[in-house]
Amino acid sequence: MPDRIYDSADPFAAADAASGRAADAAGTRTITGHGDTAVGATQAVAATRAVAAARAPGTTAPDSTVLQDDEMQEVARRAARIAASIATVILGKEEVIRACVVAMLAGGHVIVEDFPGVGKTLLAKSLARSVNCHFARIQFTPDLLPSDVTGVTVFNQKNGEFEFRPGPIFANIVLADEINRASPKTQSSLLECMEERQATIDNVTHPIEPPFMVIATQNPIEYEGTYPLPEAQLDRFMMRLNLGYPAAEAEQAIIHEQTSHNPLAELRPVLEGSEVLAMTQAVTRVRVAPALRRYVVDILAATRGQRDIYLGASPRAGIALVRAAKALALLRGRDFVVPKDIKDLAVRVLAHRIMLSPDAKVHGINAESVVTKLLETVPVPQSGG
Repeated sequence: MPDRIYDSADPFAAADAASGRAADAAGTRTITGHGDTAVGATQAVAATRAVAAARAPGTTAPDSTVLQDDEMQEVARRAARIAASIATVILGKEEVIRACVVAMLAGGHVIVEDFPGVGKTLLAKSLARSVNCHFARIQFTPDLLPSDVTGVTVFNQKNGEFEFRPGPIFANIVLADEINRASPKTQSSLLECMEERQATIDNVTHPIEPPFMVIATQNPIEYEGTYPLPEAQLDRFMMRLNLGYPAAEAEQAIIHEQTSHNPLAELRPVLEGSEVLAMTQAVTRVRVAPALRRYVVDILAATRGQRDIYLGASPRAGIALVRAAKALALLRGRDFVVPKDIKDLAVRVLAHRIMLSPDAKVHGINAESVVTKLLETVPVPQSGG
């Protein structure tokens, strides 16, 4: 399918631009940072304006809800720099790297599920090292407590007052390594943080400063001594990614790289956290036609009527799919979404959110193949109306 199926003159005359105006107005609010490691929204607004600073002097300022060509190109260039940085460590997995960058710009979280030794943790650490922001790693174990994740209130004997000591979840990029090894009680401590970007400790709510992204890993073949994530927890992740085994040429290069030097240690940040936040704000201004919103709704409805699916996708899945499609459209140089953006991401966004029927499991059917076949049955809109 071609990348531009709509009339480029005015494909979104009927599209609703109110969400873009609200997002742009919200971006002007100042958010206080956590010390030296947090990123303020004021910095992001300044970075967004700097993107468009190359416009010729004397020109009239355009509508702030409409992305300009130079802004789109700058976002695409910055995203390409992040992807290229990760690709120096994770070899031969360009599609997975791009999906990870898309999730970050869309403000989502990622769970990487694959066999041991294929680079799950390395992918997360490479992304974190490519951005100059606060990174924290949590090694999930059966004895990990919720307070080890969110933080704890302690009594300070010097001043005679209680003070809050934030946990690692208050970083900008958090690696939740082997998340299914922690108890359900500890896993549930992430629910509020991932969905609402805040943590409530001792009846006090503490906001988590943006950008904020959780990258979780888990092993799909070792379940002894683990606690499978419930549907409510999986639904918090925008995408589920699988690295898979590398091709022979890439695997040969990996062995050479990892045995001659440490490519991860040589990685340096290519972007500031404030630049990433500005990019996420630009994503919110990408337009989605009413016909495409209806297309997403039709896809969700199809998951609820399939014989092989016991539990279909929720509205949260549709929100995640649209947000991810907006980010992908922007990386492809457009300020509007086309059906290809949605179809390219649907499997990664929806497969982990549906529950297969017992009959489908008995016959060895997986969620990815079900979503792929489902996309073939849903009519694709041919206009932006």
